[in-house]
Amino acid sequence: MKFTAGQIAELLNGKVEGNEEAIVRNVSKIEEGKPETLTFLANPKYNQYIYTTKADVVIVNDSFMPEQPIEATLIRVPNAYEALAQLLEMYEQSLPQKTGIEQPSFIDSSATLGDFVYIGAFAYIGENVKIGNKVKIYPHAYIGDNVKIDNDTTIYSGVKVYKNCVIGKSCTIHAGSVIGSDGFGFAPNANNEYRKVAQIGNVVLKDHVEIGANTTIDRATMGSTIIQKGVKLDNLIQVAHNVEVGENTVIAALSGVAGSTKIGRDCMIGGQVGIAGHLNIANGTKAGAQTGINKSITKENTIQFGSPTMEMGDFNRSYVVFKRLPQLKAQLEELKKKIEE
Repeated sequence: MKFTAGQIAELLNGKVEGNEEAIVRNVSKIEEGKPETLTFLANPKYNQYIYTTKADVVIVNDSFMPEQPIEATLIRVPNAYEALAQLLEMYEQSLPQKTGIEQPSFIDSSATLGDFVYIGAFAYIGENVKIGNKVKIYPHAYIGDNVKIDNDTTIYSGVKVYKNCVIGKSCTIHAGSVIGSDGFGFAPNANNEYRKVAQIGNVVLKDHVEIGANTTIDRATMGSTIIQKGVKLDNLIQVAHNVEVGENTVIAALSGVAGSTKIGRDCMIGGQVGIAGHLNIANGTKAGAQTGINKSITKENTIQFGSPTMEMGDFNRSYVVFKRLPQLKAQLEELKKKIEE
């Protein structure tokens, strides 16, 4: 590819500061910038590199104020990270798109396929499956009976979608994920044995959902496990039966959500967070990495830390005491000794 800084700025509705004819042939990290590449600066931790980078063009926030001369041409936009994402999406969409049905693959005669669909080799499409336009199903994927997949969704290699699940428009499910496996439902009896409770519900993914590699979302015991519009789940996440994840919530890798918990919209859940079952998590909640949430969070837009969880202010005050416990214990022992004397 070959673009000028002026052309890129026009695509992003940005403003050029420097040479509009600066050539871009590739992209690079700002700390590893090379001539004729484009990079970006969004995190202030990387400000130092903009003064030494060899990249010819740098996308920056409108608010960025240089502290010394910069050799590169700048493209100023309201949000540099969002602008880069937009640019990379444009590039990806310009690449050749797969279509057609590869062989060997199995498509049941009762299944219906939309226009410009891609079915990779060794994929399995079950009975009464409905697949929309421009859907891509990569090799070795399994699509169970009565599944519905809406337009422009991509399902990568090795994904398993169990029967009766519903996947919305423009979703992406990465390799190895399992959608609709049985929820963890077992009823104990008098002999301390466990009888399996049939899981007869399904999973519903709304539009613009992205599921990371090797993530599992269990089907509901009854009704639906629901992932609302715009949710993004990282790799290696467990979402249990009858959970609901609200719109535009993001959850980082290795987190787990136990059964029947309702997570609100616009939440941000860090890596390795554990959320117990039958809870309600308020809209806008942010949970730091390894937080253990064992009670409902009713106040919106709080920041949670620790296990068991507490609000960030309480956590910080508690941590000041906690890290001094050995010293406090020694002082207590000394006072006890003096009292005894």
